[in-house]
Amino acid sequence: MGRDLALLIPEIAVLLAAVSALIAEILRRPRASLALAMLGLFVATGLTIRLVGTDTTVFGGSFRIDALSIWAKLILLPATMLSLLLASAEVRGTVREGTVYSLLCLATVGALILAGAGDMMFLVLGLLLTSLATFALVAYPDDDPATEAAMKYFVFGSVAGAVMIFGLTYWFGAAGSTMIADLEGTEAIPLAVIFGLVAVIVGLGYKASLVPFHFWVPDAYEGGPLSVAAFLSVVPKVGALFALTQVFRDLPSESGGPAVIAGLAVLSMTYGYLAALVQDNVVRLLAYSSIAQSGYFLLGIVALGESSFALPSIIFFAAAYAAMNLGAFAVIAAVGRTLNDFNGLGRAQPLVGVAMVLFLLSLVGIPPLAGFVGKFLLFAAAIHAQFTWLAVVAILNSVLALAVYMRIIVPMYRQEEVPHDAASIWIDIVTLTALLATVTIGLAAQFFFVKSMA
Repeated sequence: MGRDLALLIPEIAVLLAAVSALIAEILRRPRASLALAMLGLFVATGLTIRLVGTDTTVFGGSFRIDALSIWAKLILLPATMLSLLLASAEVRGTVREGTVYSLLCLATVGALILAGAGDMMFLVLGLLLTSLATFALVAYPDDDPATEAAMKYFVFGSVAGAVMIFGLTYWFGAAGSTMIADLEGTEAIPLAVIFGLVAVIVGLGYKASLVPFHFWVPDAYEGGPLSVAAFLSVVPKVGALFALTQVFRDLPSESGGPAVIAGLAVLSMTYGYLAALVQDNVVRLLAYSSIAQSGYFLLGIVALGESSFALPSIIFFAAAYAAMNLGAFAVIAAVGRTLNDFNGLGRAQPLVGVAMVLFLLSLVGIPPLAGFVGKFLLFAAAIHAQFTWLAVVAILNSVLALAVYMRIIVPMYRQEEVPHDAASIWIDIVTLTALLATVTIGLAAQFFFVKSMA
């Protein structure tokens, strides 16, 4: 027990941070609530570094301490810290401010549970904890749009979660155990495996905003606080996609799972970008963009067990995606939510304009930025796993992505300037941090690749 708890110290630190932030809010100390949440996440990140390279399990194999769960912490904990800074700039001085910080930490605990799930019950626990916290976060503004968005999110999430729980009973019946690793011995009961797989895809697909489980996404992003939209676009999504990766590593090859995931990848990438093309609200545009980006993650999942690039590509793209997407939302927080708000931004605020251009080009996959390296690895994994047609579709969708993001970039330099108020220092810090990560990750990875090939 002592060994198991020692390996779970980062998760425990985040949980303690959430509780401490909530206690500070009860005492009406919102500034202390933010400080405690940030401190807990920082400590948890530091405690995670010593685990790099570990590959083991705790509690009888029900939770995995492996590359996926460790890198999930190293990606999602800093992402949550940046989300907290965005939230501070947005909800400072409002009622129950500290509750937001606590809920962000609790949702992160759920995402980390998903990323390390080795047992079906951890899939359920992680999904429920992440969902309940984010339902409340979307409803935080307490106005009609937020209430409507939260209600849609709640209904959709409740149904998807119930479907997943029901489907997991088939896997339990077939394997005689709730351990995901025991699914490898269920080849003789293919229908049970298929029913369970469909249900898990529904539950995790809703949290990862995959098509056709995405309907809550645009309204939730638009109705809730912008900082919550930024958080939703990264932390719960990456947690769910890592959980799906954990499942597919042990799924029997006869399940037909890779073909289903490939189909969802095509639907998510194509629909996401086509829907984004007609949006005038930049938040909704990035909401549909996040749906499309989820489809790219699936290229690595279909290649699991067939390509050595699969797992590294998923992890690397998650790090790149977290940086560039949070950076884009930080710029929106500073500038405004509509396309008209970006008119002339590149001339009025050159540094902010350059940052936004780099974030968007990274989302497209333009070198030498982080998004390019992440997508390159995903394409390589898909091709290596004999899914060349899927890589071609993904490349074609990258061209469509350029058309989507140019709808923001072009007005920044061709339209008349729109006056903007000075942004909060916290927003500037998030923007700069995300920009440095986007550029540094891309350049460092390409330098490493060149050196390794020399």
